[in-house]
Amino acid sequence: MLQSLHVKNLALMEETEVEFGEGLNILTGETGAGKSLLIGSVSLALGGKFDREMLRKGAQSALVELVFTSGDRRVEQKLTQLELEPEEDGTVIISRKMQVGKSVYKVNGETVTARQVKELAELLIDIHGQHEHQSLLNKKKHMEILDAYCGEDFQEAVSKVETAYKECREIARALEEEAMDEETKAREQSLAEFELEEIEEACLVPGEDEELEKQYHFMVNSKKIVENLTESYQYTGSDFENGAGNALSRALRALSSVSSLDENLENLEEQLAEIDNLLADYNRDLAEYMDDCEFDNEDFTAVEERLNLLNRLKGKYGQSIEEVIAYGEDRAAFLEKISDYDAYMAQLEAKMERAQARLEEACAGLSALRKKNAVVLTRQLKKALVHLNFLTVEFEIAVNRAANPTAKGYDDVEFLISTNPGEELKPLSQVASGGELSRIMLAIKTVLAGRDSIDTLIFDEIDTGISGKTAWRVSEQLDTVAHAHQVLCITHLPQIAAMADRHFVIEKSSSRDNTITDIRVLEEEESLGELARLLGSDALTEAALSNAREMRIQAAEHKQKQ
Repeated sequence: MLQSLHVKNLALMEETEVEFGEGLNILTGETGAGKSLLIGSVSLALGGKFDREMLRKGAQSALVELVFTSGDRRVEQKLTQLELEPEEDGTVIISRKMQVGKSVYKVNGETVTARQVKELAELLIDIHGQHEHQSLLNKKKHMEILDAYCGEDFQEAVSKVETAYKECREIARALEEEAMDEETKAREQSLAEFELEEIEEACLVPGEDEELEKQYHFMVNSKKIVENLTESYQYTGSDFENGAGNALSRALRALSSVSSLDENLENLEEQLAEIDNLLADYNRDLAEYMDDCEFDNEDFTAVEERLNLLNRLKGKYGQSIEEVIAYGEDRAAFLEKISDYDAYMAQLEAKMERAQARLEEACAGLSALRKKNAVVLTRQLKKALVHLNFLTVEFEIAVNRAANPTAKGYDDVEFLISTNPGEELKPLSQVASGGELSRIMLAIKTVLAGRDSIDTLIFDEIDTGISGKTAWRVSEQLDTVAHAHQVLCITHLPQIAAMADRHFVIEKSSSRDNTITDIRVLEEEESLGELARLLGSDALTEAALSNAREMRIQAAEHKQKQ
């Protein structure tokens, strides 16, 4: 459940914090006070669109923080999946700090992405916006509602359809790509034979190009290398008068002639002898390296030509030798396939027939599940609609077969309704008014709520286009939903406000240079005064308060019957 909402520097709200309770939380207020803005802030925290106009004048950033408590195992699993630490008491704190061009989301103090917040929010809260009932005019929404009602079995059934549909799409794509006439087939075969022959003649070895690049680089720079090595050899060897080897030999002879005169000189003699040996070893290794540097022009030409061949093949068939070899293998497979093209295509077509049969079977299973649940959902929705003052309503969920299957099956789902005796059932979009759509959506939410484990439901002006007795029926329905879920409802109707378990008023106050929207919970007498205002009373007369009390009594009597 949504325990509290904290808003700072958002539009007319300077800083507001409100704690909600269980059951039916009603929010009322004057037109323009910011009722929808308050609920809109919840949407913002959960990833809704933010722009600079939403910032309070003079503020650099805005903040919305939601505190939920949940015992739902799925919420804990989702937190773990998102690599977030679940709190022992089930608390989930979602916050969003908003600046122009930047937002920072956090869950339980850890920075997360907007997508992660939305995934988590789907398990915590369901927001019914002011115009959501208009989505019922789209048949796509009808299938979504039925599928949501189908429960756990639906996901397994639709998964089978998605897998079969994907397989059919892949085979169909292969059939389209492989389809060739005789002229095209001959041209493609000739090209593949040429390319394969060119690759096979090269006798490629993985990594060969890298080794050749090293050899070529060495050969190109060999003259400079040998010149500098020769100079180093001369300076360090014994073959030249000024070489370091000769100088060391003379120094060693001089030291040896006196080392016997002082035992401390023996250690110095050993060190110099070791240096002389190291220099001699260096000169031998250097001489051997220079011998290896010798090569003739034929060797250089062979390396250069081989490297040019490899680079040309890589330019045509891949970025590396491995890719060129893989391309050759692909060409060989293509030639094998095209050598018996008719048989290959026949195999693909047979494969397609089997995949289509599996898709048909999966679609039939999903359709049967939809039709079975459509019967039950139709009965429950009709019952809910009657309770919402559709006295002569006929309602049906039609599940028909569409022309072509999709990843969601081959069903075409549509809600049909008749609100007048003797009138035939017609598509919802043809007969329902705005007020009727609002009630139908409430009926749907009520029925789905029985199968939904989401704790919190928000209704932003579900009462559009209704009044009188119908308004009472809507308030009773909301109270019914509130027995299983926490409900937050913005309303302008006293019949709905009278049913509140917890009543909040949203108020706007202004000074010379400042306007602020705030929210506060009402005590019983204050709630009666707000009901009187909703009833149309300009002043809190005893008559207006008496009418408000009667509405509260009527609401209490309904609650006692539940």
